[in-house]
Amino acid sequence: MSDRQRPTALPKYVQIAEMLIRDIAAGRLADGARLLPERDMAAGLGIAVGTLRKALDLLAEKQLLERLHGSGNYVRARSDVSSIYSFLRIERRQGGGLPTAEVLSIDRLAVPAQSGFASADGFRFRRLRFMDNVPAAMEEIWLDGAVTDVVDEAAVSESLYLYYSDVLGVVITSAEDRVNVAPTPDWVDGRFGLSRGDMAGYIERTGRTRTGKVVEFSRTWFDPSQINYVSRLGKN
Repeated sequence: MSDRQRPTALPKYVQIAEMLIRDIAAGRLADGARLLPERDMAAGLGIAVGTLRKALDLLAEKQLLERLHGSGNYVRARSDVSSIYSFLRIERRQGGGLPTAEVLSIDRLAVPAQSGFASADGFRFRRLRFMDNVPAAMEEIWLDGAVTDVVDEAAVSESLYLYYSDVLGVVITSAEDRVNVAPTPDWVDGRFGLSRGDMAGYIERTGRTRTGKVVEFSRTWFDPSQINYVSRLGKN
């Protein structure tokens, strides 16, 4: 796969819905807050009113939004809301942020010894992660080669978990993160805020299916000047 090739983007209304879900989880949109009138909100986001309404429909389906006729749209904060980015724990320093990603390469290679995979080889995805269009993290994600013989590069979306479930029929239901610091890798992208070898926030993740089988292993280097690692427990 050629460098700088952009993966399949999520529909705009889904991106907006995910951004709002993350802003609610981060407390940037508080429970009971009244959203701007739809036309004003759409104009501020640079999208059509129809696109915004589709995004708000998704929030209403998740019971994160109450629509009162003649009054407006009100946030109804809830914990443990399923979303495309439910497992994404990095956020802008001010909270939330719209995640996007650019695939740098996809290769089939021998897997790292610590992956815990059943097979000896797998698919390695290297990506530059953005938050609100700001380069935020370098990601190296390994998928167990036992899951599939081929990866359809044209179908890989900005959410790999969505690709796993919709295309490969694999659902990751649990993950273990180990958070530390580490130097950035030698393949660091020039747009990233840190240079090769600079110390960065570091996450190693092991992802498992419902049966407990390890199918994903990832390494993430994030820029602590832009990003926090956030894990929320309990109810809002």
